[in-house]
Amino acid sequence: MSIGLVAGSIIALQIAVMRVFAVGSWAHFGSLVIGLAMLGFSLSSVIIFLFKDWVERHWRGAAATALCLMGPLTVCANLLAQQLPFNAIFIVSDPAQKWRLLANFILYLLPFLSGAFFLGVVFLKSRTGFNRVYFADLTGSGLAGLLMLGAFYVFAPEAIIVVALLFWAAGTIVWFVGQKAFAISAATAALAGLSIAAYLMLPELIGVPAIAVTQYKGVSYARNFPDATRIYRSISPFGDLQIYKSSYMHFAPGLSDNAAFNVPEVPHDTYVGLYIDGEGPEGIMRELPPEDVAYYRYLPAYYPYVLKTHPKIFVVQLGGGISAMVALHADPQSVTAAESNPAILTALRDPRLKDSTGNLMVNPALLVVDGDGRLYLAHTNERYDVIDLSLADSVGLSNPGGFAIVEKYAYTEEAMLKYIGALADGGILSVTLWNKEEPPKSILKFYTTIAEAAKAADPERAAQSLFVASSYLSTTTIVYKKGGFSPEEVSKLRDYTRSMSFDEVYSPGFVFDASKSAKLLADYRGSIFGNGAATGDAAAPADGATSEAPPSDDNSTDDAPAPLPATVLGQIAWHALMIGSWPEFAKSYVFDTSMLTNDRPYFAGYEKFGDLPKTFDRLDLFQDDWGYLVLWATLGVATLAALVLICLPLAFRWQTVLAPTPGKAGTIVYFACLGLGYIMVEVGLISRFTLALANPTISASVLISGLLVFSGLGSLVSERIAKEARTVLPLILACIAALLIVYAVALAPALDWIGGLPYGLRLLACFVLITPPAFLMGFPMAAGMGWLTRLSKDHMFVWAWGVNGCFSVVGAALVPIIATTFGLSSVLDVSAAAYLLAAPAFLSVLQPIKQPSVPRLSTN
Repeated sequence: MSIGLVAGSIIALQIAVMRVFAVGSWAHFGSLVIGLAMLGFSLSSVIIFLFKDWVERHWRGAAATALCLMGPLTVCANLLAQQLPFNAIFIVSDPAQKWRLLANFILYLLPFLSGAFFLGVVFLKSRTGFNRVYFADLTGSGLAGLLMLGAFYVFAPEAIIVVALLFWAAGTIVWFVGQKAFAISAATAALAGLSIAAYLMLPELIGVPAIAVTQYKGVSYARNFPDATRIYRSISPFGDLQIYKSSYMHFAPGLSDNAAFNVPEVPHDTYVGLYIDGEGPEGIMRELPPEDVAYYRYLPAYYPYVLKTHPKIFVVQLGGGISAMVALHADPQSVTAAESNPAILTALRDPRLKDSTGNLMVNPALLVVDGDGRLYLAHTNERYDVIDLSLADSVGLSNPGGFAIVEKYAYTEEAMLKYIGALADGGILSVTLWNKEEPPKSILKFYTTIAEAAKAADPERAAQSLFVASSYLSTTTIVYKKGGFSPEEVSKLRDYTRSMSFDEVYSPGFVFDASKSAKLLADYRGSIFGNGAATGDAAAPADGATSEAPPSDDNSTDDAPAPLPATVLGQIAWHALMIGSWPEFAKSYVFDTSMLTNDRPYFAGYEKFGDLPKTFDRLDLFQDDWGYLVLWATLGVATLAALVLICLPLAFRWQTVLAPTPGKAGTIVYFACLGLGYIMVEVGLISRFTLALANPTISASVLISGLLVFSGLGSLVSERIAKEARTVLPLILACIAALLIVYAVALAPALDWIGGLPYGLRLLACFVLITPPAFLMGFPMAAGMGWLTRLSKDHMFVWAWGVNGCFSVVGAALVPIIATTFGLSSVLDVSAAAYLLAAPAFLSVLQPIKQPSVPRLSTN
């Protein structure tokens, strides 16, 4: 029981620290935190290995000391870390940020090290029954992950570490009660109470923030407005949702500049800002007075209503409701809007926000779907005249530090095909995205995505089915019509584009002079990796790059300003997409333009693999994608740390390490493969399950809980195959590899089908889906450690545990790199290869230690 609770506290602390990072910084640093915890296990195993004899003699005192320290170290680490906040945006340009980040990781390592040392000592002492204690470790961890899901409804981010402290307190008390040390258990209870009280009260007493939120986060700007007032807050697994009101808040996502000349200024109290984990804002606006409703016409979300009258509309993501407001003022037949975050729906329905939302949720013309719009459209029989996906991300597609590891399934090719499939004949799909990057990066990934989806849906009429317009360093809108646009419809869209002072990027029949494309592409590359002038300068178009509109009398004027380089590049891109020369464009362009799929649903990570070495001396040019680059740095640090930890025993106890032990090299390979394979499955499937569960927090809780609990059961059952392990375990490892290869191919369609079920059944189905590999994955570690004990390879027992932890650190850092660069299925393929390699390596574990020969006595 104590092992389960303490292991649960370690998992709870991992999840809690991720929440602290997510709210305070730009990202949750999931792979880093998981790697940090595994580093604690690795380092503790090295310490135990170096001082094994002393630890075995004083194991009770060593375990008790480490256990009692874990809680106070957690409190101190978090309190000190908040005094050394780091700003992720400046991690490249400001050397102090690197040291602050290092200090944070060292501080948070301490409680993980303490807890891991306790478990390591207990594992060492209980090695003859390792499968049972390993079962307690995995099961306790899994159940704690599930309980954390409920804890998010009760504990705010600034208090969430209390849950880890409660698990630790319970585990510590149970440990001493089990030893009948009742006086110590009472003192431990007092220590736990003091630790929890210190964590909750010290920040206010000493005047420091419980979570240091970077000043560059959206919510920090809102709090700095002189008249800012927080009017709403809710906490849940779906985020810390806060709504602020201020007269300084104005939301005009992509608003035409011409609105300033033609629309009266809207009242100053029209808007409030919605923030989730400090990110935002997403705008919420009240109902405008009749004289101001023309405002909606100046938003790019209005594009489909230029053509459609009295349409049946579906809004893929409700968000703050502005897209739904535009739809409701377009004389609709009906408006249906979906929202996957129930916390947003609860907020919009709150009576206290009635005035701020304009009673949007009680509007009889609006039907709200409580769920993911992408999943709803994939499984509905309804057909819509307009499907709108406008500005679903409050701050854009690529965000510093965050989106390198955030899946965007709403924008993949598969999602676009589902949207197109849900259109009525002649229906329109309109997608508006932020496009604030210069040179363009993320938007080009989406261009190829929707173009390929259009070709897949209707290859003969794809070129006639798309219209694209943009506003410089603001937004881009892509309009797709099922069946293609007529010349009259194209003319209407052009007229609207010109009246809004937007730039036409592509339309059916658009004529573009591509003769200077090579120079512009070369100039962009030179501005990043060469010494030439930055082509991305907004004031200077590329020399010779021209754009000609179709030969219509009213399409252009002689005195029209030359389009800016980013606009010209967009025209070049669409020209290449439509005439079939995209591979040449993609090869020549400085950044990766691969389309988004369910296997690679990432906008960020736009550096080409071969160009990565060239980024090192110009990292300041890549700050909007530093998250992806930090993943590579993390992998390097993790690999170096793993090698150091593996080699430390060689440096300090070389006699033991170099002592001839049969199967030593194979044993290291075996446990390295298990560490790498298991953590990659765990971290990789969290991203995969988001496809069906539509929320990464719930996906993480379900996946971690299911995987660990069923692996724990496998560990418990593994004792029954101990005698037949030589033949049975390699078969189990081969079965794991085969299952993972099948999952790499078939998991996405299965999860897509599961996404159409009611949410409760989705959770159950995901648990069932993870059961087969998870159960089998519990056998190898327990069986391997058990045989090391049976063969009296005690020095290898501790070292193997450390090797397993070290490669788990590497695996946690490797997963997001493989996923963003090669795809999520490749993560499972690499895991399968690791388990397959472990099968022959297991035979090395089973090699017995040769007994020294005893000379026979002579009878003479």
